[in-house]
Amino acid sequence: MDKRSLAQLAGRFRDAEARTEILRQELAVAIAQADADGVAQKDICEATGYTRQQVRRIVKAATESNEPPSAG
Repeated sequence: MDKRSLAQLAGRFRDAEARTEILRQELAVAIAQADADGVAQKDICEATGYTRQQVRRIVKAATESNEPPSAG
C-alpha cells in the first residue's frame, strides 16, 4: 500500500466517522421522541438493539438538555 492509498482510506474513515456521529445524534433524538410518545422501553430496545440502560441514559440526557435554565 502506498502513501496516497493510505491517505485516501484514512479520509474515507474520517468521513464515515462524521456520518456515524450525525446518525447517532439522529437516533438519540428519535429514541427520546419515541419515549415521549409513550413507546415502551422494551420496544425501543428491541428496535435499536440498545440496552435499557443505554436507552435510559439517552432519554435522561435529552430531558436534561430541554429543561429551561435555572435562575441562580
